[in-house]
Amino acid sequence: MLLQEARLTSPSSLSRRSLLRAAGSTTALGALAGCGVRAAYVQPGERAGVDVSASDKQLTWANWPLYIDTDDDDPTERPTLEAFTKRTGISVDYAEEINDNDEFFGKISPALMNHQQTGRDLIVTSDWMCARFVRLGWVQEMDRARQPNVTKYLDPLLRSPAFDPGRVYTVPWQSGITGIAYNRRRLGREIRSVSELWASDLKGRVTLLSGLDEAFALLMQGNGVDITKWTADDFHTVCDEVEKQVGNGQIRRFTGNDYTKDLVSGDVLACQAYSGDVIQLQADNPDIRFVVPEEGAELWSDSLMIPDLARHKTNAERLVDYYYEPEVAAELAAWVNYVCPVPAAQAVLADSDDEETAALADNPLIFPDTAMRDRLAIARDITSTERLEFTRRWNVIVGL
Repeated sequence: MLLQEARLTSPSSLSRRSLLRAAGSTTALGALAGCGVRAAYVQPGERAGVDVSASDKQLTWANWPLYIDTDDDDPTERPTLEAFTKRTGISVDYAEEINDNDEFFGKISPALMNHQQTGRDLIVTSDWMCARFVRLGWVQEMDRARQPNVTKYLDPLLRSPAFDPGRVYTVPWQSGITGIAYNRRRLGREIRSVSELWASDLKGRVTLLSGLDEAFALLMQGNGVDITKWTADDFHTVCDEVEKQVGNGQIRRFTGNDYTKDLVSGDVLACQAYSGDVIQLQADNPDIRFVVPEEGAELWSDSLMIPDLARHKTNAERLVDYYYEPEVAAELAAWVNYVCPVPAAQAVLADSDDEETAALADNPLIFPDTAMRDRLAIARDITSTERLEFTRRWNVIVGL
């Protein structure tokens, strides 16, 4: 498969990761999921529906906008999807309908809690939201016998998050790093640790992410916490520190994805940021840097899941495995520029005849090197019993 030219100025990550509300929706549905109400829980034996994949060669896939490769001349065409259909005869109804984790949860949860079909065979949500679906029993176990590529090529760092040991119910679509972005020229120095966000020369020029699930892990790592097994005390220590920095004017504001505008304009000199966003920003401004702090950074994923009662489960499993072929994963990585969950795709990119595409193989924000990988960790998720208390405290600090 020939790789398309790398889209170094693609707007994909900048517009896709829209403002993420603080974790733990305040709606009744969000509260229900957060509390893990037993009436909504679906037992393992009740999750599978009648699979018509053998006779009905199609599936419906809900994903985020601008999160898949498109044709240079016609953005409605998606080369990797079209190649899948040509190879398998399975047509894919691809819907860019997920703009916010909580919003999408609210959209499909009434069907799932009432044990009804959602009309979707495959969905993609952030891992902290995946944890809700897994905890509630709203997604089906995938058959790895049908997914040899996932078994062989999935990055070892992503294989066993706390919410889904062994990745039984979820498979990463794309991954990323929450670290620190800063303007090296405007600041006049390097940033190497989380604690440097509180330096005097950054007063009033720092932003943090507003979403609890997006923000807390990196701040804990700055305190030396192992985020794979953090405690409630660790969380409240972070809140105490952030409250202090808000009070003394160190933090300019809390943001969603709009932190990129502040960083580009120079209103902000350093901020919590997503690795994929920074790759895009660097195409226009090489002074913008991204750092995985010495204390470490959070590795996260947006992951694929098959909802309960999906009518085309086998077709969906086949599609997931297709995207774990190194050649296909490389074509996707060249477009979205997030951390590729298939390390074997690096060699495919390196062999590209296109210089810009080949250069992506050496980008540690797409394929983290050994030194960076040693500092990355997947945070344990916020449990249902913790969420209400933690959300209340965080929202007061953030002003939500």
